[in-house]
Amino acid sequence: MKHFITYCFCVLLFSSCNERPENPNMPDDVYINITIDPNSTQYHELNTVGGWMYLTAQYPSRGIIVYHYTYDEFKAYDRTPPNNPNSCSNNYRLFVELPFVIDNCNNLKYNILDGSLLNGNGYPLIEYFTEYDGNLLRIFSD
Repeated sequence: MKHFITYCFCVLLFSSCNERPENPNMPDDVYINITIDPNSTQYHELNTVGGWMYLTAQYPSRGIIVYHYTYDEFKAYDRTPPNNPNSCSNNYRLFVELPFVIDNCNNLKYNILDGSLLNGNGYPLIEYFTEYDGNLLRIFSD
């Protein structure tokens, strides 16, 4: 019995490590693997902390919002609305109005710093992984 309780505790502990709820609106076949040089003139909007820009990505993504979060950290969010993504049209995209990401179709507002939903109920922004080595920024999905 003691081992069973320990096992249950461990399962509960490890299953609660997932910070964000699984979003059923995110297509399973999204594959993102983009590498850019945010220090180049092509991406000058990302040269400073607080800078942001849109990047194109392969379908079914509707594009990516990249935000320069701290000196050595970036955030990357899909422009697909995470809540009711097809309520306006199949190609409707989120847009940035600092410090927010706006979904006018569903009348929702998100925090660009962490992707959290600021009004209403629903899912946070669809976020991708980022790696920055001081020169190149890689944005990728699992």
